[in-house]
Amino acid sequence: MDTPAKPAAPGSWKSPISLDAVFADAVGLGSISVRGDELYWLESRAAEGGRSVLVHRGADGECRDLNDAPLSLRSRVHEYGGGASVIGDGVVYFSNDADQAVYAMDLRTRVASVIAGEPGLRYADAIIDRVHRRLIVVREDHRVAGREPQNTLVAIALDAPHAQTVLVAGADFYSSPRLSADGRQLAWLSWMHPNMPWDGSSLWLATVDADGAIGTTSLVAGGDDESIFQPEFSPRGELVFVSDRSGWWNLLRWRRGETRALYELDAEFGAPQWTFGMSLYGFDRDGGIVCAFRRRGDSQLALLDADSGKLTEIATPYRDIADVKVGDGFIVFVGGSPTQAPALVRLDLASCRCEVLRRSSPLQIDEAYVSAPQAITFPTTDGKSAHAFFYAPRNRDHTLPEGAKPPLRVLNHGGPTSAATPTFSAAIQYWTSRGFAIVDVNYGGSSGYGRAYRQRLNGQWGVVDVDDAVNAARYLVGRGLVDGDKLCIKGGSAGGYTTLAALTFRDTFKAGASYYGIGDLETLARDTHKFESRYLDSLVGPYPQMQALYRERSPIHHTGRLSTPLILFQGLLDAVVPPNQSQAMFEAVRAKGLPVAYVSFPNERHGFRALEANRRALSAEFYFYARVFGFEPADEIEPVEIVNL
Repeated sequence: MDTPAKPAAPGSWKSPISLDAVFADAVGLGSISVRGDELYWLESRAAEGGRSVLVHRGADGECRDLNDAPLSLRSRVHEYGGGASVIGDGVVYFSNDADQAVYAMDLRTRVASVIAGEPGLRYADAIIDRVHRRLIVVREDHRVAGREPQNTLVAIALDAPHAQTVLVAGADFYSSPRLSADGRQLAWLSWMHPNMPWDGSSLWLATVDADGAIGTTSLVAGGDDESIFQPEFSPRGELVFVSDRSGWWNLLRWRRGETRALYELDAEFGAPQWTFGMSLYGFDRDGGIVCAFRRRGDSQLALLDADSGKLTEIATPYRDIADVKVGDGFIVFVGGSPTQAPALVRLDLASCRCEVLRRSSPLQIDEAYVSAPQAITFPTTDGKSAHAFFYAPRNRDHTLPEGAKPPLRVLNHGGPTSAATPTFSAAIQYWTSRGFAIVDVNYGGSSGYGRAYRQRLNGQWGVVDVDDAVNAARYLVGRGLVDGDKLCIKGGSAGGYTTLAALTFRDTFKAGASYYGIGDLETLARDTHKFESRYLDSLVGPYPQMQALYRERSPIHHTGRLSTPLILFQGLLDAVVPPNQSQAMFEAVRAKGLPVAYVSFPNERHGFRALEANRRALSAEFYFYARVFGFEPADEIEPVEIVNL
């Protein structure tokens, strides 16, 4: 017989989802490579300080790590990296985190040696040119102090280590080099300041001469107002790519000088290229395209016949699908669902049966403690609608006291051109199983809802995103689902800016948490790294021409309007949002006399990777709200110093 749920104040509920359970043995999964019946992928392991490990799964199902510590496969091109490795015949070529050099490692002996690199050079997105015995790779050159890093496509000779030749130069950014099967054609993407790749990019196609030099080059698609994603050569040698020229990232094919849409759908077959090596489609043995697309916030797998234009959806339990790679009769991808954290999944194309090969977390939770996401669409400014996922509190052992409503924690994703998904998150369930409600907002500017929705934020960062966060909370208060007097807001990076702006320029929220957030837009425009150095041109306006608007939208200049407690988290090695942003906000709020806490991590960069940093951040934020809202946590939590409380 079940024990009746006991009424208890939200925040004080006892939960089986402990801090250790949230983070224990958690890994990030990605960078999948299929070689016959063998698989390779990267695992980012929080327990090892975020070290990236290449894992091999043989045809017999046995798995083994290929790189021992201290080697860690991670590129820092664009700071966000991705595309850190490429698998060849019996060898893997990879960028090592510590020195950013390119290594070649024998897959049998696991002996690695440097083949390219010197201080100041970084590499990503390599492909193997077997005809000319070389790698073709994106290189980012930081060797000249005071000069913007230079990005090029270069060749690294495999028979003459350290010999490098620049193949393509002149654009501000490059990605996605792809060779035809015969090695006689090379395709790639480029874009120029002030564009980000999801704003406007260009797809180029060139002949490759017998000596490996780049020959005749032509523009295939793209420009300032069209974003191109993931060019690939089909088995028949046709160039396939994703373009948002229709308003949605759809699949197109270039053949004999003509471009044709393969299937038109109000859905996203592409995604913002925050990292290298992203893949959302591939080709099966018959030349069909196995693809993933996102529609109304959910992912879907499908098989597209490129000749007939017929799209056949493939049913799976997964609502968030990434890193799609196609083998002979099967596909492998990273998939997540409302009840399953992201996992490495193999799907047999004949039977459509899914097999989980590796889970990102071993955590298994009784469903009576799991809150399922509810997709909501709510009214926002100017008669528009925005989207979010709502999680109600859930714990079979506890219920709210009669007449009480739960506090609401509003989440704002980073980017800001990113997206919230309905994938199971132990960190979210940590809160909902303790009596908090959560709303994960896809504010205007988020990806997954088409180009027009993405562009809502153009010139309106700090306005549209803040309005949508506020209106999501008001919508839930209006429906009687949450306590309007206990609204808090949290965000990281760009979401941290939304958080700080909402706390400063609105009076909706009673407390907030900023993770490596932006308080001063001017400082960000001057100090951030090359990849995002002109991002604010579109989000706010050209700088310094619109300096007054930058100051108007910067919370650091308006702390007089801030009246709520704030906790800030910051990695001290962050090159994307430098630590001076959080430090300046802390000093300003402390000087005003408001309750404020600042938690820094000396060895963390942009986005915390180590187990202890993530564990400490989650517990500190919960402790902070316990003090602010006046509830007593059921668990013993390490205190955090709160100034002015």
